[in-house]
Order: sequence, then C-alpha cells, then structure tokens
Amino acid sequence: MAEFRDIIGQEQLKEHLQGAIERNKVSHAYIINGERNSGKEFIAKVFAMALECTDRKDGEPCQVCHSCKQALSGNHPDIIFVSHEKPNVIGVDDIRNQINGDVAIKPYSSPKKIYIMNEGEKMTVQAQNALLKTLEEPPEYVIFILATTEANKIPVTILSRCQRYDFKRISIDTIAARLRELIDKE
Repeated sequence: MAEFRDIIGQEQLKEHLQGAIERNKVSHAYIINGERNSGKEFIAKVFAMALECTDRKDGEPCQVCHSCKQALSGNHPDIIFVSHEKPNVIGVDDIRNQINGDVAIKPYSSPKKIYIMNEGEKMTVQAQNALLKTLEEPPEYVIFILATTEANKIPVTILSRCQRYDFKRISIDTIAARLRELIDKE
C-alpha cells in the first residue's frame, strides 16, 4: 500500500501536503530534499497518487479506484517519472524530451499531470535552464516534484519557484516504535 499514514517521522511534511490537497491549494512545483534512501520518492508517489485519486478521504488515496490501481502498478499515464540515460547526469535532452516536449499535452485521464524527478541535483546547467523555462509558466494542470539529496546544487532560480521540504532524521525511538507495531501486526 501507499498512504501518508505509512510515512513515519515526517509529520510536518505530511500535514502540509495533505492540507494542500484538502484545501485545493496545491503548488505547481515541490522540492523534497533529504538523505539518500530516506523515502523522498515514496512520499512523492503517495502525494501524486493522492492528487490523482478519484475517491480520496482526508487527503489519503483510497487505494481501490482505477487511478490508484494504475499508480500502484506504476502505469498511471499522468504520473510521469523523469528518467535519465547517462549515469549521474540528467541532461538537457532528458528535460526537453520528457518534460518540455510533453507538458503541453493535457492529462489523459486525470485532472493533473505530475512529473516526478528523482536525483534532481544531477541536472546539468543546460537541463536546469530548460526546466526553468517550463517552471516559469507551467500549464495549470502540471505539478513538478523534484526529489534531491543536495538542494544546494539546485539553482536559486528554480528553488524560488518551488515549495521546499527538507526531510528530518527519524529518531531511533520512532523507528523502534514502528517496528514494534509491524511485529505486533504480524
């Protein structure tokens, strides 16, 4: 499953994202910054799924509607994961082909079209400039989520157009409590 309640230790981030969904005050761009393997991409997926869910309750995706099933299987046509061919580099062609060349096409089956880019710090200067042009005047149905481990490598011109959330370290007590909860469930 993929729900906000599955995310532990990032309460403020969850509250902000769920609140934005409930109040219909979703920004066009987000940066989620945190350590490697801290769950940035997972929270981006949950947020995207909740935005596209046709039967969400309290900001949580329902897990059973057609949109949620597509998102859970990784086959949602309006949740796009930006990939890169070269290791450790997101080039200008990646941005042009996957975002700029596609952003003008309206969503296929949902109200929003969501682009998730993991490792956003790996964009070249040319890729950053190409993305910036789209971030400056995005279509109203587009949302960008950039996950990064080094937000300081993202230029201020992009940072200023995004809502930024920094992951906090999860305490050992919080982790232990969650493990106890899971063990008790089993």
